[in-house]
Amino acid sequence: MVTQEQRKRQLAREKFLRQQQRRTAARRKARVRNSVIASVLGVVLVGSLALYTSGVMKDDDKASASAQTTPSATPSKAPDPCEKAAPGKVETQTWKKEPAMSIDKSAKYTLDLATTCGKIDIALKASAAPHTVNSFDFLANKGFFDHTKCHRLTTNGIYVLQCGDPTGSGSGGPGYTIPDENLKDKSLKSNVYPAGTVAMANTGQAHTGGSQFFLVYEDSQLPPSYTPFGTISESGMKVLKKIAAAGESTGAGDGAPNATVVINKATVSKS
Repeated sequence: MVTQEQRKRQLAREKFLRQQQRRTAARRKARVRNSVIASVLGVVLVGSLALYTSGVMKDDDKASASAQTTPSATPSKAPDPCEKAAPGKVETQTWKKEPAMSIDKSAKYTLDLATTCGKIDIALKASAAPHTVNSFDFLANKGFFDHTKCHRLTTNGIYVLQCGDPTGSGSGGPGYTIPDENLKDKSLKSNVYPAGTVAMANTGQAHTGGSQFFLVYEDSQLPPSYTPFGTISESGMKVLKKIAAAGESTGAGDGAPNATVVINKATVSKS
């Protein structure tokens, strides 16, 4: 039997997902407009990688009514817990196709994110998600993630920090896509991505992952459509929760983090 609290959470998730669908439609229109102005070097392809962490769920009339009558919360900005970003700028780079496989699928790899808020180290699942790990190894070696902002924090329905977009807009990517992998990972139970999971964002369609990824700081109910490819260390989780505690900019549960989260340097290491 579904409890009242579970029903409230379900309604909150559905409201959040409807907001994401509206934003997806608006960004799609903007991409069509921009493609006329800037049809250069695959801008349309990059624009098509507007990556989101939400899945498609059935609408609900009662939730719609609630969404229309409930006023938006007033944003309350918490103090920024992070340091000033290291000198440097984002190097915008795109490629036409996924990099050739170069990692050892049987080896252990770690992704270290040296951020303005602290170090987040992630154990990568090379054997279970080789295309994803290989892509991260390639992009990190190219400095693709360096000086990029983590542009999105969700605090209602799902609980994630999203990073990996060099444009900081939620629509950027490396110019290529990678296949979905590891969607039957044993850690994904009852459509829940547990705290500590690192997974690929996508457009909501199969095999549309690029460079954007999300870090889960609390258990989040999502369909198993987002490649889980890493696990955050205990010390990394402390950094992530510090970022989450500062909240997001809109007060509505989905916006830019109040913390200035910049990846100064991303490094993939083989052990």
